[in-house]
Amino acid sequence: MKRVHIRTVIGTILMMSFLMACSDILEEQPRSIYEPGFFKTEKGVNGGLTALYAHLRYLYGQGYYYNSCQTGTDEATYAQSADQNFKDLDMSGAGSITPLSSRSDVLWTTAFPNINTASGIIENAEAVGTISDALVAEARFFRAFDYFLLVQTFGGVPLDLGSGELKFNISTVRTSVRNTVPEVYTKAIFPDLLTAVADLPDVGRVTGGVTKTVARLYLAKAYLTYAWWLENPNSIPTYPETPRTDPDGHNAAWYFQEAYNVATAAIDNPGSFFGLMPTFYDVNLAQNDRNKEILLYADHTQASEFYNGASLTYSGGNAPENFAGWFMTWNYTNIRSSGVSSVQREAEQHLGRPWTRMCPTIQVIENTFADKTNDSRYDGTFTTVYRGNWPKGGITSASLVNANGLSVFPGEAVLTFLNENDPTVVYATANGGIGAGVLPGRADFVISPNAISRVVYPGLWKLGPYRTDNGTGLGQPNAASTRPFNIAKFSELYFVAAEAAVKGATPVTGKSARELINVIRARAGKWRWDNNGNVAKTADNSEAMTTATPATIDINYILAERSREYYGEGYRWFDLVRTQTWATIAGTYSICGTGYGDHTPVNVTRTIEAKYYLRPIPDAQIQGMEMTAEEKAAYQNPGY
Repeated sequence: MKRVHIRTVIGTILMMSFLMACSDILEEQPRSIYEPGFFKTEKGVNGGLTALYAHLRYLYGQGYYYNSCQTGTDEATYAQSADQNFKDLDMSGAGSITPLSSRSDVLWTTAFPNINTASGIIENAEAVGTISDALVAEARFFRAFDYFLLVQTFGGVPLDLGSGELKFNISTVRTSVRNTVPEVYTKAIFPDLLTAVADLPDVGRVTGGVTKTVARLYLAKAYLTYAWWLENPNSIPTYPETPRTDPDGHNAAWYFQEAYNVATAAIDNPGSFFGLMPTFYDVNLAQNDRNKEILLYADHTQASEFYNGASLTYSGGNAPENFAGWFMTWNYTNIRSSGVSSVQREAEQHLGRPWTRMCPTIQVIENTFADKTNDSRYDGTFTTVYRGNWPKGGITSASLVNANGLSVFPGEAVLTFLNENDPTVVYATANGGIGAGVLPGRADFVISPNAISRVVYPGLWKLGPYRTDNGTGLGQPNAASTRPFNIAKFSELYFVAAEAAVKGATPVTGKSARELINVIRARAGKWRWDNNGNVAKTADNSEAMTTATPATIDINYILAERSREYYGEGYRWFDLVRTQTWATIAGTYSICGTGYGDHTPVNVTRTIEAKYYLRPIPDAQIQGMEMTAEEKAAYQNPGY
């Protein structure tokens, strides 16, 4: 019998406690354990469904899991205040990934309890007699969702948690056998998602509830990812070792075509509930949270600590808090004007709590976002202008002396990261207290793209906090974000379909790879607000954007567009691993050092061996099993 012991939930009778869900979504009663008979009641099924949504908070917004999805890719490296959690994942020799240090343990210990909860609902709902197919489909979606994350991260994983494959486990077991990648896809992920697509409603039964559209997105993504796995263009090893053949007799081309078909079906049938926002800025603007483009999110609220799942005034940096946004936020409070902190820590989307754990590379600023004039996505992704807010912190000065001895006033730019490199910038260690530069006649300090460092760099505006209770002060910047963490967007359907078309899927009229990508690029060319200029801007550069799209696009172009669209949202490691391009795309980067005033770029080479395309099984799982040393070694992914 294939069995697994999940260390965090001994015996797995309870696979997840009731977590704190947003009051807009589901009402719940905190519960420490699920008895085997609990799911045989309507209340039990509804409670289990609440837990399925609540478990998202233990992954999305969890900063260390976020780190495992970003650091070491072409999007991010470790920053000045990083500990080994970040250096180990950089693949640059600053550390090394081990079963003890890989923060993918967050996924392992979160997903399996949730899978068992979902199985308990699926297995027992019919016996209740009053549970609709649509409710059961929600459980099927989440079981597939977690298995899809697991198989991408670790390779083959157990389908039997102790009571049989895909059965609700009520046994205490300390042994485990891993299924193969094809078994996980064809026995668990595809059947559950196909049922979810068939039975889920077009409109969620509750705010934020899963729908037919989100199920289609994940089915298309699963088909796409499995097709790449079957094709295996760069001979990346899999584990457990198994032939790259499909048990259902299909080849990679068949799955690429299905990914295209499912994604375009979702694009064509969004109803009046989902679609693209008019501008890229509007997608990520905090005031627009839970907009029609967002298909799935881990929710939070400032209305109630109970439903937020965390304090509204402080944070220790632990799940289920949403604290991922801190990690790519540098310590801008060290900027000095007239000897005082002119940009103070504030619960505002451009600012937030600084931890300086991760930073973009120079290539992100110079190459990924090369077009900062037509394309609005750079402006809608980063904070590049830091404005004075000192009166909110109690400093009464009407103005402060800043760059070139000139005065700045509240709300004006104190520090600007320039869009383009300027060789006339003069840097000095004392400038602004952070070694910034000056340009003649400018009152704001400046830094060019090729001068960003591990300690001073543009912040990630997308994930910044937002509160409506700040009043005239700084609010609660030390609290975790009360914003939802976005997980899935309607826009990704265009990328999935385009990628499948590039890989050989036959497109329908009007939906070639280039046409699909140009829908996204046309939207990126539309401006209604200059985010960092803090001024209205009406511009439509759609024609320039779409004309610049190559006549024939390839996977590298798709991946570059994905990075422009989803930079810093936790997609990147999965994208590079799926397409087997991690080593080539993220193998080198440049960044300046860890000291203020260090503006000398250093070229860094990463060592990304094929074995690293799978994360290690967490050490806690290995040590928790009662198996021989040889069996434990065989359970672990090779190379760890």
